[in-house]
Order: sequence, then C-alpha cells, then structure tokens
Amino acid sequence: MMRSFAAVIPAAGLSSRLPAFKPLLGLGDATTLGRVVRTCRQAKIREIVVVTGHRSAEVAQEAERLGVRAVHNHEFMQGMFSSVRVGLAALSGGSDGVFVHPVDIPLVRFHVHQRLMERFARSDAPVLYPAYAGRRGHPPLVRAGRLPDVLAFAGEGGLRGALAALGGEDVEVACAHIHFDMDDDAAYFEALGRLARLDVPGPDEARVMLASYFDVPPRGLAHAEAVARAAVALARAVNRLGAGLDERLVESAALLHDLAKGRPQHEAEGGRELLRLGFPILADIVACHRDTACGDGQPLTEKEIVYLADKLVRRDRYVGLEARFQEKLDMFEGDAAARTAIRGRLQRARDMLSRVEREAGMDAATILALAGMRVEEAGGA
Repeated sequence: MMRSFAAVIPAAGLSSRLPAFKPLLGLGDATTLGRVVRTCRQAKIREIVVVTGHRSAEVAQEAERLGVRAVHNHEFMQGMFSSVRVGLAALSGGSDGVFVHPVDIPLVRFHVHQRLMERFARSDAPVLYPAYAGRRGHPPLVRAGRLPDVLAFAGEGGLRGALAALGGEDVEVACAHIHFDMDDDAAYFEALGRLARLDVPGPDEARVMLASYFDVPPRGLAHAEAVARAAVALARAVNRLGAGLDERLVESAALLHDLAKGRPQHEAEGGRELLRLGFPILADIVACHRDTACGDGQPLTEKEIVYLADKLVRRDRYVGLEARFQEKLDMFEGDAAARTAIRGRLQRARDMLSRVEREAGMDAATILALAGMRVEEAGGA
C-alpha cells in the first residue's frame, strides 16, 4: 500500500541570535530553508508547507521560488508551537502522516525521513521519533489521525508537550544531525563545517547502519571493525609521508564494506544500498572492495586502502594476502577458470600491497602490529 506524507516547516522566528535571518541564510548551495525543503523532496514527501512569521514576505517569496506553499502565522511571537498549529491546519489532507521539521534543524539527511516512513507502515504509534545515541531528535512524524489532538492541546510544553501526551516510538537512525540546532552564530559556522562532511557519515553513524539498517550479525560486525582498524592504520601510515587521505572516510567505508554480505555480488549491492541512502562517495569505495587497481601514475585514494585492508584481514585479525587468497584457491580446487581469476586478483592485491608499503615506508604487518592488531603468520599460496 502506497502511503502519502506531508511536512510542516516552521520558519517564523526572529533569528535574534544569528547575524542574519536564518531561513534565508546561505548554507552551501541553498538557503537554510531551501536545504530543508530539498531534504523533504529527496524523501519523496508529497506536500510541504512553510510557515512564515517575521519577514514573512521574504520567506514566502523564497518558498514560492522553491515551489512550496507558504502560510503566515500572525501570532508567531507566541512561539514555534503556534506556527506548527498554523501549518498543520493549512494542510490539504490526504496524508497518512506529517513531519514537523523546523528550519532550525537544516542538516538532517533524507534517509532519516525515509527510515521513519518505512517504520510507519509496521507501527501503530501515534508519533515516531528519530533517535541517535539514545536521544530523540527532529523531525517527529505524527499520524494524521492524531493531528486534531495536537491542534487541541492546551497543556504546558508546546509541541513537545503535545506529542508527549500522545505517546510515541523511537526509531534509530544513522544521523547525528537530528540533534543539531542552528540557533546562533557559532552554530552557523559549525553548520558550514558539518555541511562539508554531510555526504560522509561518521564511524558511529556507520555502526548504526550496520546494526539497525542492515542487521549485520556479530561475526560480520567484528570483521567490519577489524578491517576498519587496519584501514585507518594503513591510511595514517601513508599520511605521515604526505598522502592526504581522509581517515574518517576510510574508517566509515571500511566499516560498511560488507554491509550486503550474503547477497549475490555483495560489493555491488552494498554500493547500491549506500547510493539509496545518499552516500555516493562511500558507494564507490564499497562497490570496488572485491577487486581494484591503481596505476603507477595515479595517487593512492581511500578506495585502495579499504580494498587492501579487507584483503589482509580474516574474520577479526590480520593474516596477510597469501593466507587470505589461499583460502579462495582451496575453495575452488578443480575449477581451473576460477583459480586463474583468483590468481589474477591475488597479483593485483600484491601490487597494491607493495605500493602501500613503499609509500608508507614500512611493511603492512608492522603497521598493523603497531596499531595493536593481532598479527598471524601468513601461509603460502
């Protein structure tokens, strides 16, 4: 059954603690309001209503430019809940649920909305809250049938009090930005820094994806952690000599490299899953972790580091290339074509190992041992 969702974006406040007017403040290639609208559109939200207050004509003009409807809250000085009520009352109807997404929370990734929408079909909770690190954040998703209760609420606590009176369910999401409120000038400059990394989830966000989005079992989680530890150690080793690799990207990609393990062509499938979530850089790395190459004239990238780390680790410890590939050769005893392909991949992995060791100035076993990993002697292949 196809469900339909709406979003109300309160954008009526004074922005008194910011150096400029928040909804129209530039945030990357969009205004702050434009970024929230874009996120809602990426999540396939059908109806989007922006609530204006202070400088209403300018906000309404920006909403029109963005192709969404604006409604004015004449009593916006009474606080955000008054704007939420105006927005909810202005909805055209026909939606199954409504997100309340304040313009103050501009960096939420669209997969947060999608995650709540997916849970909506399997839950009867009046309100679904995104949660990260054990704490609720924005935007909540309210069932349309309970909107009259929100509109009629006369108790304390504004929107928080109205939703608390209904009861709700937490949905774990892989996005720390659900807690990030851009409420003053320091937060604005922090937002610019966060925006630069928005398409690369942090390692803790990656761990949430593994456990909650993809149900990776404990053995798979242990392997992911070991490969991530190895990959970061390799990246740091070559960075000491000026490689300039992004160690956060390396760690997150290494954690996620086997997210689709058990499916056919799991590396390509993992890449597709990350594309669906809005992480194209990670998708490219994960899709290539089974086999890749790097020409002599090309610089090492995070992709090659994650690829090599996976080839050096069995389960949760370093064993080296020869032992790892010998396992594959033994599995295909009697299949000449498969063994030829495996030997080709082994040679490419050897070339990559030599390249990384040369650029790091030490061998991989030493790098990983110094990082505290258990190192076993490799067998022959």
